[in-house]
Amino acid sequence: MERSEIPMHYASRLNLYDTQKAIGLLKRLFEDTLCGALNLRRVSAPLFVEASSGLNDDLNGVERAVTFDVPAAGRDAQVVHSLAKWKRMALYRYQFSVGEGLYTDMNAIRREEVPDNLHSVYVDQWDWERVIAPRDRNETCLRDTVQRIVDAMCETQTTLRAIFPQLVPLDLMSREVSFVTTQELEDLYPELTPKERENAYVKAHPTTFLMQIGGVLRSGKKHDGRAPDYDDWTLNGDILVWNAILNQGVELSSMGIRVDAETLDRQLTLSGCEDRRAFQFHKMLLSGDLPLTIGGGIGQSRLCLQLLGKAHIGEVQAGIWDEDTIRVCRDAGVILL
Repeated sequence: MERSEIPMHYASRLNLYDTQKAIGLLKRLFEDTLCGALNLRRVSAPLFVEASSGLNDDLNGVERAVTFDVPAAGRDAQVVHSLAKWKRMALYRYQFSVGEGLYTDMNAIRREEVPDNLHSVYVDQWDWERVIAPRDRNETCLRDTVQRIVDAMCETQTTLRAIFPQLVPLDLMSREVSFVTTQELEDLYPELTPKERENAYVKAHPTTFLMQIGGVLRSGKKHDGRAPDYDDWTLNGDILVWNAILNQGVELSSMGIRVDAETLDRQLTLSGCEDRRAFQFHKMLLSGDLPLTIGGGIGQSRLCLQLLGKAHIGEVQAGIWDEDTIRVCRDAGVILL
């Protein structure tokens, strides 16, 4: 079965050169707008971290990191999966205050990904993190932050359409966000798979924030996995938007209010990850040394695909593709970067 499919009659609205120009402009516009919305400052971030540091994320708990040795240092390193824990440590080290935050370009290799229209082994994100006060560890803060991010995406799309009128026929992204929990989704569509539930809901609510990912639902199953040591499973979620070209929901961002000492202690126990308590990051968090934060990752290629009306992520990022994907795209006249 082919993993990548190009919709019938699909044609890119931008030629190759205009696509490259639009990608660069989109990234500059969105970064500036996001920084203004969340009070973020740009910092440099690592491509890899020391394997024994505990700073790398294991996402759903099963992904293997790309690991290599550094002979000169006598250490093993891992290419990052994301920077969720690293960012929080950086806020501590750089002495950011409440209400201040950082963002960076995150480039990762996720070797377990199965490439298709939306997935690649290469992942590029805007990773951001912001210090919050204890009183802000609540759903109101989470919802407000989600709305600011969605507004930044919509403002970026409006400017792009003014500069590239070829994009005007594409659907405008909705600023109106529908907030729903994974349990509410299961109750609405008990017979569907988690992905089918998302598609059914997002088709009716084109901009959705799906909340509370990681915990076990009343059915005894999880909607999706989440590592136990960065998001609070009761205060996190994904920004999902409807993609009319692919006829499915597309996740643009995973984010959440991060664990505090109490939540980390509980989630490590629930997930059977007691061994992580020995890592420096976890020790500092359990002892209350690290700041309380909210943060997430926003897919750069995903946002480009959505706002530029592309059918395959290979149209907006360079990657390695299987022969079936190359053939399907070639036959449809789709140019992979």
